[in-house]
Amino acid sequence: MTATTATTSTSTTPPTALHTPVIDWFDEHARDLPWRRPEAGAWGVMVSEFMLQQTPVSRVLPVYEEWLRRWPRPADLAAEPPGEAVRAWGRLGYPRRALRLHNAAAAIAERHGGEVPTDHHQLLALPGIGEYTAAAVASFAYGQRHAVLDTNVRRVFARVVTGTEYPPNATTAAERKLARLLLPEDPATAARWAAATMELGALLCTARGPECAKCPIADLCAWRGAGSPAHEGPPRRGQTYAGTDRQVRGKLLAVLREASGPVERAVLDRVWHDPEQRNRALNGLVGDGLAERLPDGRYRLPGAV
Repeated sequence: MTATTATTSTSTTPPTALHTPVIDWFDEHARDLPWRRPEAGAWGVMVSEFMLQQTPVSRVLPVYEEWLRRWPRPADLAAEPPGEAVRAWGRLGYPRRALRLHNAAAAIAERHGGEVPTDHHQLLALPGIGEYTAAAVASFAYGQRHAVLDTNVRRVFARVVTGTEYPPNATTAAERKLARLLLPEDPATAARWAAATMELGALLCTARGPECAKCPIADLCAWRGAGSPAHEGPPRRGQTYAGTDRQVRGKLLAVLREASGPVERAVLDRVWHDPEQRNRALNGLVGDGLAERLPDGRYRLPGAV
């Protein structure tokens, strides 16, 4: 079976032809990351997957290491107020991930005796766990056979198999079907393939500067074979930050995170000049459970003393 049976691909390369060169490249060039080490365990893998969403490895590393030192097991995190998770999240961004990770830890402690479940369906049933994270934990922590589709993997498959520079803005059913088709049959090999394609996208098949000369499957790449045509689909979404509500939320949350107790409203009012935007951002933090408004009008992290 060829990859063309799963999508409107321009490639006729059998999936098996891709496995060995990509995995061999990974064995030689993979970064030594703490969540890839055996001692990380399933909890370490889960923590890393939450932190790495939309955040580069360089920013995640120090927070990850401190997090695992403080909370080496899910039950350790579950025993703390959710505000402590938000505080420890620091400036990783998208702090709702900290609340979701805390909720998942509480569920693991309550439902699974404090051990991250091995079953994919049980992982999916945890709060804050979506299809990607469940597949990644099952694959990377337990060596199971699942299609793990992050942005890097989707970009590799788009170029190598479908011959396009970038994947669609949102993951499609066709991409999922292709990813399943490309999976090696052996579970251990499939798990290695998932990690290898992710690393290939992170290090060589990057969004802006692909290093095709170093790619182990450059001669099999449909996009390169077609002359590396420029992207013709919908505009790729940029990530603006300056002046947005997200920036204001970050500034407000930084004050709450660094405070030793509840914060007066007047202190929060000083972090941003536009009162309407500031109020909207503050109300958003409260609505998302990232901050609490006390009866006396002061604010604090959720569950903080």
